[in-house]
Amino acid sequence: MIAYMYLIFTVIVGTASNSFAKSAEGFSKLIPSVLSMITIILCMYCLSQVMKSIPVGITYAIFAGLCIIATVLVGIIKFNQIPDVYSFIGLTLIILGVLIVNLLDKS
Repeated sequence: MIAYMYLIFTVIVGTASNSFAKSAEGFSKLIPSVLSMITIILCMYCLSQVMKSIPVGITYAIFAGLCIIATVLVGIIKFNQIPDVYSFIGLTLIILGVLIVNLLDKS
């Protein structure tokens, strides 16, 4: 259970890193650039801790899927970037994939 709490924190930190990277505008702004670097390092550290308990493929599938969804939500809320209908279909498939991995995986 601790590994999954770490994983949720990792998704939050990874999403924050993505948001800071967008705000850094190609790493031309100092503060968001530094925050992006710090949060991605923290994200990778936490991800490595999760992989001690959860298989690497499952960990990364869950992390990537949830981080993509969370980053899209940040894009909608913070940057007013509304995905088109095809993007919503793709995002729905990502959510389904994460659910399948979690609910049907036997490892």
